[in-house]
This record gives sequence, C-alpha cells and structure tokens, in this order.
Amino acid sequence: MTTDVHRNTPLAWLPLAGRLFLGGVFLYASADKVFAPAEFARIIYNYQILPDALINLAALVLPWLELLLGLCLITGLWLPGALVWANGLLWVFFAALLFNHFRGLDVHCGCFSTRPDPASPPATAWYLVRDPVFLVIAGYLLFFQFTGYKTSANSLKKERS
Repeated sequence: MTTDVHRNTPLAWLPLAGRLFLGGVFLYASADKVFAPAEFARIIYNYQILPDALINLAALVLPWLELLLGLCLITGLWLPGALVWANGLLWVFFAALLFNHFRGLDVHCGCFSTRPDPASPPATAWYLVRDPVFLVIAGYLLFFQFTGYKTSANSLKKERS
C-alpha cells in the first residue's frame, strides 16, 4: 500500500487539478502551431538558438508533441513519461527565454500563437514570471508521481487489484 499524502485532506484535488491545468496549457499551446508550422518555424528562427537545419523539424515535431502531452496529462495515459517530457520541455522553453533575455533579444515567444500582434511589444519579462509557475506545477506533479505518494484515485486502483 502506498502513502497517500492527500487522502482525506482538502488538497486531495490538487494533483488532478494540476494535471488538467497543465494538460490544458499544452493543448492550447499546440492548437495554432499544429496548423501553422511555417509561421512557427519563423518564431523558432527568431530565437537564434537552433541551427537552420533543425528549425523546420522542430516546427513540425514540437506542436504535435505538445498536443500528445496535453492529452496524456488530461487523460492520465502514460502519465509518468508524459510528466518527464512535460518537465523537460518546460525547462527547455524557459531556458530559451532566459538565454534570449540575457542576450538582449526581446522576441515573441510563440508559446500560444504563431501570429503575435505587431502592435504589442514582446513581453519577455511576463514570460519569465509565467513560465516558472508552469514549472512549479509540473515539478510538483513529477515529484508526487515518482516518490510513491499517490492520489486517492491511484491508491484505490492499486487496492482493488
């Protein structure tokens, strides 16, 4: 039997809420990019991090990976792997934003849209506040997935088997 840190506490809903929120973030992030890979490739190019040969590949693969991760997080399917991938991607995205911030490049992140409003300036400072919130949620979910602490639903499934 596993330790169930949230069972019968007001926080029992927290892991599910975190998964649904993060899954929704990944689904929303993928929506526009899946249908506009050329525009997304231009955004990736503006980051000036990847070699030219990898830009189109990244623009084609990343949105579909985000879509798959969002679905996995929401449904709970392949959850351990989805959480590892989600944490990895969020760290890579945050590192890319930090890297460009320290280089003095203020780019539109392309996180949720491939068509940024040209009238609005890039909001790199906002991204540097928003993305750590995503990282905390993803890290919380990853920690509880791999430390043996399970949600009530997971514990009930194990007790029945």
